[in-house]
Amino acid sequence: MGKEEEIKEKLLQKNSSSSSESVRRRIWKESKTLWVVAGPAIITRFSTYGITVVSQSFIGHIGSTELAAYALVITLLVKFANGILLGMASALETLCGQAYGAKKYEMLGIYLQRSWIILFTTSLFLLPIFIFTTPLLELLGQEKAIAEMAGSISLWSIGVVFAFIVSFTCQMFLQAQSKNKIIAYLAAVSMSTHVFCHGF
Repeated sequence: MGKEEEIKEKLLQKNSSSSSESVRRRIWKESKTLWVVAGPAIITRFSTYGITVVSQSFIGHIGSTELAAYALVITLLVKFANGILLGMASALETLCGQAYGAKKYEMLGIYLQRSWIILFTTSLFLLPIFIFTTPLLELLGQEKAIAEMAGSISLWSIGVVFAFIVSFTCQMFLQAQSKNKIIAYLAAVSMSTHVFCHGF
């Protein structure tokens, strides 16, 4: 009887150790799968955010008024446009994901082109905010010098808004097909180019 109990105890220990190994193996496998998808997305978001931070750090060397104006434009206007356009582009990822899963590959390009038209139209509606930044900020009680500088910077930021159209839609288009590495490479190149250009 004692030997049988001893054998059962050893078998139970073996089973528990093998189950803990299989749990560890599954966690490691899931973690690797997650990082294949999440890693490029993190690099892309880091690059997008990093470009504005790099610009802000260089503008800080010019003067406090310029830095305050740039921070206002980025925080209020560009982030506002970013949120609207990124939210709208997220619908494209859903549509492309469904088309890709259903093997209707011809619809991927159609959805991408339609999203360009819709986001371009939305960006046109956002333009007055960027064009009339100075009077809007003065109306809100901002100092005249900062409001005028912000108005100048916001005009230069219009190109950023239209760049979001291509950037966000292409990101969603590629993510729906699990081609995340392409996005990460492009994000890394754009960040490196931005830093290099600011150096000069």
